[in-house]
Amino acid sequence: MGFARTCSVALVGVEGVVVEVQADLEPGVAAFTLVGLPDKSLTESRDRVRAAVVNSGGEWPQKKLTVGLSPASVPKAGSGFDLAVACAVLGAAERIDPRVLADIVMIGELGLDGRVRPVRGILPAVLAAADAGYEQVVVPECAAAEASLVPGVSVLGVRSLRQLVAVLTEEPVPEEEPDEQGRPDPLLAGLRVPGTGAATGMHSLGAAQHEHDHDLADVVGQTSARTAVEVAAAGGHHLFLEGPPGAGKTMLAERLPAVLPRLTREESLEVTAVHSVAGLLPPGKPLIDVAPYCAPHHSATMQSLVGGGPGVARPGAVSLAHRGVLFLDEAPEFHSHTLDALRQPLESGHVVIARSAGVVRFPARFLMVLAANPCPCGRFSQRDSLCECPPSAIRRYQSRLSGPLLDRVDLRVEVDPVTRAELTEPGARGESTVTVADRVRQARERTAARLAGTPWRTNSEVPGRELRSRYQPVAGAMDEAERNLERGVLTARGIDRVLRVAWTVADLVGHDRPDATDVALALQLRTGVPRGVPMAIGALT
Repeated sequence: MGFARTCSVALVGVEGVVVEVQADLEPGVAAFTLVGLPDKSLTESRDRVRAAVVNSGGEWPQKKLTVGLSPASVPKAGSGFDLAVACAVLGAAERIDPRVLADIVMIGELGLDGRVRPVRGILPAVLAAADAGYEQVVVPECAAAEASLVPGVSVLGVRSLRQLVAVLTEEPVPEEEPDEQGRPDPLLAGLRVPGTGAATGMHSLGAAQHEHDHDLADVVGQTSARTAVEVAAAGGHHLFLEGPPGAGKTMLAERLPAVLPRLTREESLEVTAVHSVAGLLPPGKPLIDVAPYCAPHHSATMQSLVGGGPGVARPGAVSLAHRGVLFLDEAPEFHSHTLDALRQPLESGHVVIARSAGVVRFPARFLMVLAANPCPCGRFSQRDSLCECPPSAIRRYQSRLSGPLLDRVDLRVEVDPVTRAELTEPGARGESTVTVADRVRQARERTAARLAGTPWRTNSEVPGRELRSRYQPVAGAMDEAERNLERGVLTARGIDRVLRVAWTVADLVGHDRPDATDVALALQLRTGVPRGVPMAIGALT
């Protein structure tokens, strides 16, 4: 009887569970049994592993073979167990010393020819292995850079099963034939999921591309909207842009990610783990260090937006926008149930998806930007009467965004049409992205210094009870906001959000505590009612 064991990782959302892969050989009729709650793709690994071992020059044992995945109570899915199963079988057949395999975590899919193909979720899987105390990990060669992001773990990248067997048995490592020049590496196909990428609006864009192709200086006029974008970036506040078509709502939203600061190391690992599980991590860029930007179409389903789907739950757009921007253009065109599903992640910063197979938790702390026309035709305005929509149609269109959802939006700005004078006036360009981003970075630094030692990073995350007890504004600064609460203009949640925005304005301006001017600007950005204060942040400094 032969026995060997090694380890792999089962992913549950973006969290991993180390699984012990055990192989047992006994005399009897040749058979291959796989136990331990495998799914369909994992059950098919029996044929992949057998073909890979034979085509790699190995001999398949002609005995009764049982492979167990422990703990058996945890569902296992995907093809990432192939490499561990193959090595456990070779260890049981004494082709590899079983003692060498015991403390190694192996992740990778096997092709029929023995090549090791990448799988999704390499980074969270290696993080789980490191948390469990394992120090040696074997991954596909093309995913070694992603696995190496985890400190304290020795990573071995292999291109084929033959190479791994040679390394484990201390034999000369064979050279693999390189692919033809000019042709894409077929192994990299495992890192991407068909139907994803730039065309879907669910991808991360580099800061350099934003700075060169999406500059805030390209936006003509729109002083209030530009200020709202700056405040949203500095404090992590949600933003609602309402205005006619062509006013610049999409331009402002596309330029918001470049204003956001670069992600910290911890934030980068969080974002990269989500994109790795979703299959959106681009080859050659193992670490995402800029804020992601997701802009799903208004026909998106609830599962595509918040996560889920058949079988294993996958992260949705709210998780792909974690630590970045979720832009919902033509927001009233989204299904009302889909939009209302955002209310829970907007408050908690994560999504919990319950299925019969278990409960999955995805991070979802994003900056939401809503854009909408004022009416179906888009020409409704208080200044003119170009709109031909009946009042009932306008009310019905605007009511598609529910009150509870809008109550969670800190900034609401009306984007007016650009005038001819603004378009034709020479030298009318506003501040560039670099200038605004530098001011946002300084505001974030002031916020971080004030919130040091707390679990919060931005003003939008601070609970209301802490705002009212530990982080109080200047005496009398909130008088106007409190009067709005008494008149019913603001809710209790709304007045807390006004105070959060006031703290962000104070950080941008350089005040130690919000004064009456900072609160007035916060009220104007939330209610849209003029308060007699300059709308440009530069005019307040």
